[in-house]
Parts: sequence; C-alpha cells; structure tokens
Amino acid sequence: MTEVRRTAAASASLWERDEEVAAVEEAVGILCADRSSSGSVLVFRGEAGLGKTALLAEARRIAEARGCTVWSARGGETLKSVPFNVVRQLLQPALVSMLPEEAREYLADWYDIAGPALGIAEPGERQADPQAVCDGLVVAVRRLARRDWPLVLLIDDAHWADQETLRWLAAFAERMDDLSVLLVVTRRPGEVAGESARHLDTVSAVSGRPGAALNALTPEGTAGLTRATLGEYADAAFCREVWAVTGGNPYETVELLAKVQDSELQPTEAQAGELRALNRSARGGGLVARLEQLGIDATRFAWAAAILGSDITVDLAARLATMSRSDAVRCAELLSDARILTAPDPASGPVDDGDLEFVHPLIATAVLKSIPGALRTAMHGIAAQLVLDTGRGVAAASRHLLEVHPDDDEEVVEQLREAAREHLAVGAPDAALRCLERALAEPPRPDVHARVLYELGCATLLTAPAKTIGHLRTALGMPGLDGEARVDAVVRLSQALLHNNQVEEAVRTVEAEAARHEPGPARMRLQAVQFMWEGIHAGKVTSPGRSERLAELAATCVGRDNSERALLMLRGFDAMTHGENAEEVAELCDRALVNGRLAPGIGWTDTEWGIELPLMLATAYAYTDRLDRAESLYNEALRAYESAGWSGGHLALAYAYVGLGHRRRGRLREAEEALRESLRLAERVGRGLPLYWSATCNLVDTLLARGHVEEAWDIAERHGFAPPYPATIVMPDPRSVRGRLLLATGRTEEGVNELEAAGKAAASRGHHNPVLTPWAVDLARALAAEDPARAARLAADARRQAERFGTDTAIGEALRCAAALETGRRAVRLAEQAVARLEASPCQYEHAVARVEYGIAARSTAELERGLALARSCGADGLAARAEELLAAGAALR
Repeated sequence: MTEVRRTAAASASLWERDEEVAAVEEAVGILCADRSSSGSVLVFRGEAGLGKTALLAEARRIAEARGCTVWSARGGETLKSVPFNVVRQLLQPALVSMLPEEAREYLADWYDIAGPALGIAEPGERQADPQAVCDGLVVAVRRLARRDWPLVLLIDDAHWADQETLRWLAAFAERMDDLSVLLVVTRRPGEVAGESARHLDTVSAVSGRPGAALNALTPEGTAGLTRATLGEYADAAFCREVWAVTGGNPYETVELLAKVQDSELQPTEAQAGELRALNRSARGGGLVARLEQLGIDATRFAWAAAILGSDITVDLAARLATMSRSDAVRCAELLSDARILTAPDPASGPVDDGDLEFVHPLIATAVLKSIPGALRTAMHGIAAQLVLDTGRGVAAASRHLLEVHPDDDEEVVEQLREAAREHLAVGAPDAALRCLERALAEPPRPDVHARVLYELGCATLLTAPAKTIGHLRTALGMPGLDGEARVDAVVRLSQALLHNNQVEEAVRTVEAEAARHEPGPARMRLQAVQFMWEGIHAGKVTSPGRSERLAELAATCVGRDNSERALLMLRGFDAMTHGENAEEVAELCDRALVNGRLAPGIGWTDTEWGIELPLMLATAYAYTDRLDRAESLYNEALRAYESAGWSGGHLALAYAYVGLGHRRRGRLREAEEALRESLRLAERVGRGLPLYWSATCNLVDTLLARGHVEEAWDIAERHGFAPPYPATIVMPDPRSVRGRLLLATGRTEEGVNELEAAGKAAASRGHHNPVLTPWAVDLARALAAEDPARAARLAADARRQAERFGTDTAIGEALRCAAALETGRRAVRLAEQAVARLEASPCQYEHAVARVEYGIAARSTAELERGLALARSCGADGLAARAEELLAAGAALR
C-alpha cells in the first residue's frame, strides 16, 4: 500500500500519491540526464475526482524545477467536436513565440499541410488528406521537441480530446523511440469507444502498461487529510464518516472539508451525521441548489460559462448572459468565492484579466446539465453568433450550431455547409460529416437538399462507402442535381459502390445514367467510367463485347477533351492486358497525352477521374517496354502526393508503382525500398484493400527476384498474400507470383495448382499478356520433368503470345522458357536468342538471368561473368551467388 501522508504541508489533492509522483520524478530524471535518451510515456487512469489534474500539476512543478520546458493541454466535455482543439492548446506556447517565418522554417514542407490544422496558415483549395495532416503534426512536434529539449508534454482528460488530436497522439507516441521527450496523459476509464478508444489504447501500449490506476483514498489516508485540514483533534468516528460519505474520492473529500470549515462544523462524532447533507450540497443537484442561492444573475453567468466551455472571459459570458459588464464582474466574484469558477493557472499558458475556468470538470458538467433544454439550445445559437461576431469563423462556431434546435433556417444550413468545407480543408472529415448531417436535420430547402446530400456523400466516400451510397442515391432521386453536377454524383456513387465491393452495381449505375444522355461529353465520360470499372475488376462482370465496343469508341477519339483522352487510356490498358500489339498500345497511350504530359483534369491529384486512370496509362507503358515514360509518370505521382500532403492510400499506391518501375527496370534494391515503404503506408490505411495487395504482391515478386526466398515467404505469410484474391486487378498477376513463390519454397504441387488457377483466371478475362500474367512459362518449367509434352505446348503458346505482343521482354522471356525445355545445341541457340532480345529490353534483371542461363547452356565462363556483373548491379543476390558458385567450379566451363 502507498504510504499515508500525514504532514499538514502535503498537498491535499496528492494525498497517497507517492508512487505516482515517484514515477514522474524518475521519468523526468531520465529525460534530463541524457539528450539521446528515448522518449517515455506515462498514462494515469482514474475516475472523476481522483486527482488526475493535481498529479499533472505536480508533474509540471517537478519538470520546471529541473529546467524542463512544459507544454500542456486539456480535453473538454463540450469541446470533443472541435477538431485539433487539444493539439493546438499543446503547441500554443511554441507557436506564439515564433514569427511566421520561423514557423515556416521549422515545419518546412509540412507547413502548408499541418499549418492550417494548427491555425497558423491558411488552408489550400483542395481537401486535405487527414493522414498527411496527422503526419505533419507528428513532424511538427518532433522538430519543436528537439529545439526545446528537455520537453515535457502534459495532456489532461484525454478521454475528452477531439478525434483528430487522439489520432495524432497515438501516431506521435509510436514514434518517440528516438525522441527525448516525456509525455504524461491522464484519462478516465471507459469514457470512450470505437476509434478514440483504440487511439488511447495505443498510447497506453507505448507506455508499457495499460495505465496506472489511481485509487480512492484509504480510510487512513482520508483521516490524515481530514486532520491536516481541520486539525489533529478531528476524532476517528468523524474521519471515518468523511471517508464513508465521499468514498475516498479526493476531490469530494477536499470539497466536503471546505464545506465543514465554511459551516464551522466541529469534527466530532456528534457532528458526523451532518456530513451527508453537506456533501450533497457540493455535488450534482446540491451544487445546482447552491448555485441558485447565489441569485439568478450568478446562475445565468455560470450557465453562459458552461455553454462557452473554453476561452471563457467575463466579457463573453456577459454578452451571452445578456448582462452588463459590472454585473458580470460581480457574478464572477460570487462564483469564485463559491469555488465554482476560478482564474486559470498562469503556469498552463498566457492568462488575461477576466479569463475564467471551472474549478473542476465535474462542476462544469453539473452546471451544463442544469440548464433547461430549450434554453440551452437557444444559448448555443447566441454563442454561435458571438463567435462569428468576434471574427473566428463558421468552423469555430459550428460546435454551437450543432446544438441549435432545427428550425428551417436557411442561414444555419449555409453556415454548416461552409463549416464543413473549412473542416475538410484542414483535414477533419469527421467534423465535416457532423456539420452536414446537422444541416440535413434543419432541413435545407428542397432545391438545396440534394446538394447537401451530395456534399455529405463526398465527405464519407473513403470512410463510409455504405453511407455514401445511401446519401447519393437519395440525392439523385431528388430535384436539384442537374447537368454536370448530376454526372459527378453518379460517378461518385459508382466509386462508393466499387469501394463497397458492389462492382456489378457500380457498372450498371453508370451504364444506366449514360443511356439517359444524348451523345456528347457527359455520356462519353460515363461510358469511360463504365469501361474503367470493368477494366480494373478481376471478376467476370465485363459486359459481352466490351473490348470490341471500347475499341470502336476509342477509334473515333483523337484526344479533343478529357473524356476522349480517358477512353484512349482505357483502350490502351485493355489492349495491353489482352496482349495486343505493343506498338499500337503505346500509340493509343501517346494520343491520350498533351505534349507528352497528363492533361489538366486527369492529373494525379485531380478528383474528377481519380488515381485509377493515370495508373492504367502508366502501367500500359510499363508492360510495353516504355519504361522511361512509365517511370516518369510514377515519379510524377509520388511528387504530386508528397507535395500535396496526401500520405494515405494514394501515396501508398504511388510508392508501390514506383517500386514496380524499379522492378521492371532491374533496380531490385531500390524496388524493395520503395515497396517496403508502400507496405508501411498501406498498413495504416487497412489490410485487404487493393493498394495493400499491390504493395505485398510486388514486394514478394521483388524479393523472389533478389533470391531472398525465405523473406518473401515470411512477407506473404505475415501479410495474407494468399487466396482469396482481391476483386480488382493487381499487377503483376498475384496468382502467378504466388505460384512462383510456392515453387521456390519447394511446394511444387501447390505451386502447379496455383499456376493452373492463374491460367484459368487469365483466360476468363482474355488476359494474354505473357509479361503481365507469366503463369505459362513458370508452369512449363515446373511440368518439364513430369509432363514434357504439356510443358512444350505451354512454352509454344507463351512464345506465340509473346510474338503477337511484340516486346523484347516478352519474346526474350518466352525464348528463355523454350531454352530451359531443350538440351544440346538447340538449347544453346534458344538461350543465345533470349539474350539478344533481353539485351535490347529495358528489363535488366531478366537480361541478367538470361546471361547466366546462356553461360550455363554454352558452358561459357565469359557469359557467366557478364551475367554475374549484371546480377550484382541489379541486386539479384541469389542469381549472383549461383553464378559465383558455377565460376568457382570453373573446370566444367570453357
């Protein structure tokens, strides 16, 4: 048991908190001892009134006594809907001390991304990526922490922190290993659920324990505190009753003892019976009754303070309570004397004359709940107008607007829509969602209703596709969405259906809408979207004659507008997957560009067409041996997303395809590095998504090429690279890659079965590109000994398809396969032809493999040495080791 404090000088709120204070002292000592020490996290959990705030105040005192810089912030029950509220509080001391130029210098590339969330920069025109904003805030705090070492961060009542802050807090806590900073967090148990609870659990996990639980005072501790407050003569029965009445809650104990002093009650057994009545007056309904005894003006002032929640000032509360400033000053003094309001602690930040806060969150909650419902909503409406009048904008006013009673107010609808746009611009889609849902409840005018539903659908597209589907379907069934806006809504609806695994419905939706339009740009755009969804789906939703209709439509396009350019890109991608002539594929893709670049509106960050279309274009180039153009596009995507601050799924895909470009080129080390980063980012977005498969599949393929077979198997096992496969196309073909992995690990029967399944899946889709779906050449090699006739047929088919496709890579790989099935001079001749083809190809890893295999077939030391040099330059460790082994046994070579 923690030792009972018995000295009168001891802080009442820290009674029996020796262990917790010692933990803080130890953590601060470690922080101050070594600038290179890793960061540490302390989490204290406790019910209301158990002394969490007092413990943080002691942590501040200890840290400042050791020369630490201390930043602090506090969650608020009425402020959970205010995005970035707590992290802004936390960084305020650092930010207010900086000139704008200094802040830009410290945040560098993250200034325009994280700055708007912190309120130090104007938001951009685009919707901010929440993950990028979170990452930017992590970087901001890390850089500022290095400047202000030793730094202690204190966050009180984290259970009431806003969702955006909690997301940052979890991400920051996980990245403290190499940052010398102390983070101390307090929270109540069981106050949050869902994503907020997961974020707080992450913070606790980093601390190494679920959170030190603060216990109520023991009877002995309560007696010690009672005697320290009232005098040593307080008798045992009285002290025991104090503990029984308060349950050992430190806050209630302190308040009760203060009431005992005010009432001049004697601490004797005879007077102990009065304690329960006194305790009721200090909490809940008793506190409200006590408040009413102070008069109607003081009550109204306290109500106004509870509505404001934060940034309470005498002037603002006076305006909200509709009283004169002199009356407000008098009320503030009354409430201060009654221990309901107090001046903020200057140690927590700058304090101006007239600033106020509630003595304890329990009091604020009780006062807020005591306001009659209709009056409370009316006061929120007045508070919203006050916020607007002070120039803080609709986003700041929105937390009050959310509480106003719906009343068919057009102005409220427009204010909430504008607030939603501002929230989206700073990376707070959850806050935007709340505003738009509240706008619908107002409700909007009939001609605006569909627009609000559309905006709501756009806000929930990536986070809640099922909700988006409902909102957009309702919007499309109402008047108000016409022309281009209606087409946009249909396209968004189809995207939501796709994300919700309803691909057939997505196709039917755009197909039906296209049929409603006369020939023209709108219809062509919808047709292009239909072809796009059919083209990226790995199942059998393709309508009969799709490729033929796409070819006919694209034949009429010259790239006059983006709809025509989209059709050309789709036709080029479709032709590439079907293994049509590569020269014609490249010509189609070239016609879709404007002066060799993506047209405005089809760029990587443009929302009209999304990421799928330019990815299809770049990948068509990648698999037709136009790697210069493919890599240029992939790198352009990476730069675009990094500069725009998009660090979620888009950036993960960009890294995956940059890795694919490196892999195709034969830069295996660089490919692995990019793909591991892609997988790291994809993990944050969510497993099972197409982008996750893209990262995993390409990483497994690259590790196999490097000869790191065990590592490839480990990645596959840990990241679920196994059936069932995703509904959308992944490149390269995941079944072919998994089949090769199974063969490489000695699971021959499983590998053959997987490659057979890959062949059937490719045939059902008409995918006959032997480079994109290389199942046939791997299966032919696997069957060479067991079924040579079948292996020969497979190799012949692969060669025929490669000749049709016409790239050096495809033909060279087919010749390699054919050589592997032959012996003697014919094997040598085919291997030599494969080398010639692959030497002309941009794919240097395949060239290296062909060189080594030719050296083996021709028993040539010179060819093996050339293959070894190529393997080393590519980073193909397994191939290099094989060549070195053969060269070491050089007696068998000439």
